[in-house]
Amino acid sequence: MESDARIRVVIVEDHALTRAGLRTALQGPFDVVAEAADGSTGWEAISRDRPNVVLIDIGIPATDGVTLTKRVRAELPSTHVVIVTMIDLEDDVLAALAAGADAYCLKSSDPERIVEAVRIASEGGAYFDPGIAHVVLSRFSARPSGARLSPLTRRETEILRLISDGLANADIAERLHIGLGTDKGHIRDILEKLSAADRTQAAVVALKKGYI
Repeated sequence: MESDARIRVVIVEDHALTRAGLRTALQGPFDVVAEAADGSTGWEAISRDRPNVVLIDIGIPATDGVTLTKRVRAELPSTHVVIVTMIDLEDDVLAALAAGADAYCLKSSDPERIVEAVRIASEGGAYFDPGIAHVVLSRFSARPSGARLSPLTRRETEILRLISDGLANADIAERLHIGLGTDKGHIRDILEKLSAADRTQAAVVALKKGYI
C-alpha cells in the first residue's frame, strides 16, 4: 500500500469555493496534482496526470459526474472515484455506484470524513457517507444474496444485520442482551474479518458478498 503522501488526487468541482475547501482538506495528507471546473477539462487532467483518486462532483457541467465516472472506470481502471455532492438523492447515489464510484460523500461532511473516503478508495475499498448509507444498504438488501461461505459467526452476522438496520452500538447491545463492551468486541472482530474501516463499510461489504 502506498503512503498517504504518495496518493495523487485530482479534484473536479465547478464551485470555486468548494473546490478550494476540498483542496485545503486534501493537500495535507495527499498530493493534489490538478483541479478542474467541469467534466471535459476534468477528463483532460485525469488522463494526463493519472491520479490514484479523483474527486468528482456529480453535478459538474459539460460532462456530468456519472458520465465522467464511467469514463474513468472504463479507460483508467486503476484510478478510483470518490463522488461528492450537496444532496443525498437516491437516484444520484445509485447512478454513481452503478457507474463504478468507489465512495460517495456529502459536501457537508467533516473534512476528516472526506479524507478518510479518499484513503479507503485509494486502497481499493468502498466508503459511503453515513448520511447516505441507508440508500446503499437498502438497495443491496433487496438483492438476492446467493450462497456464500461467510467468515462471520452467527452472533457477528446478527450484529451486522442490526447495524444495517441503523441501530447504534448501545441499541444493539440492549436488543441482544449483551454488554456494550461485548458488542464492541464483536464489531472489532467483524471489521478485522471483512477488512472494513467502520461499521457502515462492514455492513456494505457483508451485504454485497451475501453474508447477511
